[in-house]
Amino acid sequence: MNNFYSLLPALFLGVGGMALLLLGVLAKKTDTTAGITSGAIVLLIMATAVNWVVPDALLFGGLLKTSLFTRYTDTLVYLGAIVALILSLDYNKREQIARFEYPILVLFAVLGMIVMISAADMMSLYIGFELQSLALYICAALARDSVRSTEAGLKYFVLGALASGLLLYGISLVYGFAGTTNFAALANVFQQGAGAGTIAGAVFVLVGLAFKISAAPFHMWAPDVYEGAPTSVTALFATAPKAAAMALLLSVMAGPFGHLTGQWEMLIQILAVLSMIIGALAAIGQSNIKRLLAYSSIGHMGYALMGLATGSVAGIQASLIYIAIYVVMSFGAFACVIAMRRNGQAVERISDLAGLAAEHPGFAFAFAVFMWSMAGIPPLAGFFSKLYVFYTAFNAGYDTLTIIAIITSVISAFYYLRVIKVMYFDKGTPGFDRASAGVSLVMALGAFAVIFFVAIPGPLMAMAGAAAKALMG
Repeated sequence: MNNFYSLLPALFLGVGGMALLLLGVLAKKTDTTAGITSGAIVLLIMATAVNWVVPDALLFGGLLKTSLFTRYTDTLVYLGAIVALILSLDYNKREQIARFEYPILVLFAVLGMIVMISAADMMSLYIGFELQSLALYICAALARDSVRSTEAGLKYFVLGALASGLLLYGISLVYGFAGTTNFAALANVFQQGAGAGTIAGAVFVLVGLAFKISAAPFHMWAPDVYEGAPTSVTALFATAPKAAAMALLLSVMAGPFGHLTGQWEMLIQILAVLSMIIGALAAIGQSNIKRLLAYSSIGHMGYALMGLATGSVAGIQASLIYIAIYVVMSFGAFACVIAMRRNGQAVERISDLAGLAAEHPGFAFAFAVFMWSMAGIPPLAGFFSKLYVFYTAFNAGYDTLTIIAIITSVISAFYYLRVIKVMYFDKGTPGFDRASAGVSLVMALGAFAVIFFVAIPGPLMAMAGAAAKALMG
């Protein structure tokens, strides 16, 4: 019964997803997309509510575990998926890609994500990893009549298969040299030391997970997939999978590989530095807003990795705070991108935003808030997320890493402020459509959270701190 109660969120998603699939298949002659999407949103909300009352447990002989850390990060995944489905309701219909399979694929992708986060064994980790990946490959190619979308799906599949292979090879090396795949048993083995083969396996596992968070130099898929996939799908990619992959990276590196910090610490720093530099410099020349946000996400993952590089409870707490604020900023920014429509047609170029402030001042203000926050301008939430990781890294003695992070943050402010400049100071022709109610609600709630985080930062900091302590034991 303890297993049953702890698995209730997963059961809601798995059983509910299959029920919605049957409903969609049996009701062939009627368009059930809106109803099934609403049902999927309800299931995700129910899973979110139940998630906070499930007991801490070690399930199925050590394959899965639930703790405050898993509850915290699962909530971020649920939040990202709920918002992505809300944004898809109007967008998919307008772009004539509304299919009942999409919300079901999202449910199964989320199921894979929470299995990943709850994994206490390399086998359950890989099963969750693949369940998430297979569903997201299909989502990327949702607009099957679009060359860009099918190309994005193919690129994501090919590079994702490569990452899965590297991850599986790393797991096999770890098992071959350590003799177990259980996280707790691995931690006990590594406490006595590790050989070159085990360390090589840990590096391959790290590479596979770095691909999922699009950390440089394993970021090559992100700009093309972000641009090519339907914007509603891109909004999903930028939130829930990023939160899940970062949670898994924290769980694996601080858990079974926690005693090998001296071996992987430098690798995390290199990933962080490369991600911050590429995210800051490569985005400057972008003219497509989705590609710009893709490179922006690469930079943000670099900042989040700074907390992990310290290998401390304070560092993990800073990373968890950063990811939570990043998810809110991302879904707000992509709500604004989805609202970018002129005369009924979706537009994606930054220059298309010219004159937006004069025509729709509320929309422009919300977009400006998200850009300011991503740039790290006080007193918005993005400033505090960067402040936490910078302060933690500096206190841990990572002076050079902190200086590089500050410099790249200043450089990246250029392209965020350029978006604001185009909206407020460039002249454009009228014709912007009004955003749908769902998109407007997401923009408003996201902007409210980003602006007023400064008034009540305590609850998020406390939850992140408790989650970090639960992870680090």
